[in-house]
Amino acid sequence: MKAIYFYLFLFCTSVTFAQKQVSGTVKDASGIPLPGVNITETGTTNGTTSDFDGNYKITLKSANTLTFSYVGYNTNVISVKNQSIINVTLEEGVSLDEVILVGSRSPKRTATDTAVPVDVVNVSEIATTTGKVEVNEILQYAAPSFNASKQSGSDGADHIVPASLRGLGPDQTLVLINGKRRHQSSLVNVFGTRGRGNSGTDLNAIPANAIKRIEVLRDGASAQYGSDAIAGVINIVLKDNTDGFTGGITYGAYSTAIGDGWEEATGETLYNVEGKNRLDGEDRSWDGTTVKIDANYGVPLNDAGGYINFTTEFLSRQNTLRPGFSWRKGYGSAGVDGFNFMANSSLPINDNTEIYAFGGRNYRDTDAYAFSRDSFDDGDNRAVPSLYPNGFTPRITSNITDVSVSVGVRHEMENGWNLDFNNTFGKNNFHYYIKDSNNASMQDSSPTDFDAGGHYLSQNTTGIDFNKYLDDVASGLSLAFGFEYRTENFGIFSGEEASYGLYDDNGVIITNPAVQTVATDGNGDELPGGSQGFPGYSPDNAVDRSRTNYGIYFDTELNVSEAFMVAGAVRFENYSDFGNTFNGKLATRLKLNDYFSLRGSISTGFRAPSLAQLYYNLKFTNIVAGTSVPSLLSANNSTVTKAFGIGQLSEEKAFNTSIGFTYKNGGFSATIDAYSINVDDRIILTDNFTDQAILGPLNVDAAQFFANGVDTKTNGLDIVLGYDFNVGDNGKIKTALIGNFNDLKIKSINNGDLNEFTFFGPFSQAYLKAAAPDYKFGLNLGYSCNKFNASATLTQFSEVTLQDFQWVDSPATTQAEADALFPVATDIYEAALVVDLSLGYEISDKLKFSLGANNLFNTYPSPQFDGWTDQGGLADSVQMGSDGTYVFARLNFSL
Repeated sequence: MKAIYFYLFLFCTSVTFAQKQVSGTVKDASGIPLPGVNITETGTTNGTTSDFDGNYKITLKSANTLTFSYVGYNTNVISVKNQSIINVTLEEGVSLDEVILVGSRSPKRTATDTAVPVDVVNVSEIATTTGKVEVNEILQYAAPSFNASKQSGSDGADHIVPASLRGLGPDQTLVLINGKRRHQSSLVNVFGTRGRGNSGTDLNAIPANAIKRIEVLRDGASAQYGSDAIAGVINIVLKDNTDGFTGGITYGAYSTAIGDGWEEATGETLYNVEGKNRLDGEDRSWDGTTVKIDANYGVPLNDAGGYINFTTEFLSRQNTLRPGFSWRKGYGSAGVDGFNFMANSSLPINDNTEIYAFGGRNYRDTDAYAFSRDSFDDGDNRAVPSLYPNGFTPRITSNITDVSVSVGVRHEMENGWNLDFNNTFGKNNFHYYIKDSNNASMQDSSPTDFDAGGHYLSQNTTGIDFNKYLDDVASGLSLAFGFEYRTENFGIFSGEEASYGLYDDNGVIITNPAVQTVATDGNGDELPGGSQGFPGYSPDNAVDRSRTNYGIYFDTELNVSEAFMVAGAVRFENYSDFGNTFNGKLATRLKLNDYFSLRGSISTGFRAPSLAQLYYNLKFTNIVAGTSVPSLLSANNSTVTKAFGIGQLSEEKAFNTSIGFTYKNGGFSATIDAYSINVDDRIILTDNFTDQAILGPLNVDAAQFFANGVDTKTNGLDIVLGYDFNVGDNGKIKTALIGNFNDLKIKSINNGDLNEFTFFGPFSQAYLKAAAPDYKFGLNLGYSCNKFNASATLTQFSEVTLQDFQWVDSPATTQAEADALFPVATDIYEAALVVDLSLGYEISDKLKFSLGANNLFNTYPSPQFDGWTDQGGLADSVQMGSDGTYVFARLNFSL
């Protein structure tokens, strides 16, 4: 009898459960109901869909789980247990382009579930609603540990802004476009600027309007991508839309009202090249007028998803001029006239094969002021009296051309493997033209404009990649491997003779100093040769050097379970000039629940010395205490370099660790990641050596070299918080807080038997550390309602400490001399808050107008210095730069 009751109980229980109903509502992360969501009892055909208000009701047939799926959103599987009401929030997923191209080769990895931090920056939205017209500006305020500010008085760095990630050098971050390696600039930064001794990729050569999004991988990735990826990887994804023609016109200008008291603070009389002091707090001056016109056009190529997307961009920005000292009247940001063209295309041939191509051309005509030259009457014989009786301020102008083209084919083979075969070529050409100058040794016959020559760098990369995703291994296994072959070519080409020549008293270029006498002034002093401001490259400087390298990698990710993922990568690289290197990486992510995940990574990395660091050389005039010092930057392979005991450059070696967590629930998300980056044998530009026993025959007073000079350790913390929510019926608020704490320490200086203060003294050490500010925080606020939108960004920059030119004027050679210099040569730029504001209104479906200001309150670094700033201006180009407020208006349109 008991058995009958028992079976009757089981039957009733099963019937009761079969009739159990579950109901609820499905919404997106912003709280908006989602109609048409598929809800199925996992493993069965039993299902339903949500109604117009996101509501659903389903009768279960067995004790199981529910699967919620919707086009454009991540699928969510939820255990029913004893719940009768289950409300679900679906996150936007892989169908809305959340599949990231950087940091993971898994075809199913999104930005929200990676084992390493990846920022996805919506460049299209930022570029069309704010006054930020270049990529560096956009990333400066959108990525937590990205830093870039415009330079002045730094020769080539005035024209190509150096940028850094996690406080490392511009060349320690790899840049990709659509996942393919981008070539670097041929420029190597050699004067007072962040990234001294480094060559970086020119992000501003890529038109912002051509970019769909930017993925910023903040983690070492040399084992996955090869050289340069020590700090991380920036991947620029180009637009692929086919919705016709869109464009925009931006007009803006810079304004400054610096205020009184600056002359008292510096103890110097301040000037600019136009003779206007601009110190009256009530007199607001405008300059740096900027016009940007951009257009984007996308069309489909066939019914299979093919497309071609074109972008053109015209940018014209005038110079800004800010108060400087008597020897630096032209302090301010460079002017530029540029034209960009970019194309991105894909053509599916059949269901398994696709041909793709992208590339473009960027041209910029730039204009920057060099340090000023006094008149002959003021004791400066660098100015020809008949040409410049009152002295002059030379202009360093340049023509910069970047070209790139990438062509490839993707194919899915019958065995499930995906193949990607690609060839990418890129070249940067940097040509200097010096204007409003003279060659003093030519005296009255000197020209005032000079073709000073320049440099170029080309790179060609051929790669073949294979990947396959295996659903039936654990919870999913991604396998990827490939081969890459790269060639690089660096060159220096000479300018016209007058730009570099030293002439005798008969006006003939000196080729035999034993029989020719250098031209002299009325006081019998020798007149300097070459174009003032920037001497031209001579045939002796000419270089044409190449190298090759190949790399082989293996990259895998295993989803051990839905919650636990591990990833690993190894890479072998062989360079024709310095040998081979082997690197590895391990990473993991553990989901503790649907909202919270832990993640971490450990990896080794490397950066090959650039061809510019190996072969760049130049004789130039350094400005020390307002006077010129003939100087030499010696190539690494020269006999002069060897004579000073500087060895052959080798690769930089890195060890990265990272640990963090992610949290995402509804409209709130948070990622916090701590990192530690050890870099040994970092390549630096040394300070000035003055041994005349070696330098005397070269007619220079000082020499500098590239060397594997320092070992550093960088510890930091990246914070990214976001919260989106609805207000009223149509309003929406987006908030984001990005932040970075960073601490860079120099572990050791690898000076060997050379004097540490001469090799890499406090002046250069301060610039290395300035690239890694203590912190930066940005609060981004956005509001939209119907046709109106507004955004505000509050960015807090940390204090920056530099050592000024007194270290160069009176270089310390002992610790006692250094201790005496520190109190007077330390320049402190206090922490400051910058506010950006933008307002927009949709006039119609085809027309939108925006108005706003960057650095709304005209914030400058508060000075604690004595007038010896390295770049010769009122303030060095640190933190927010020195241009002041930028007011803009923009009109977006579509056809």
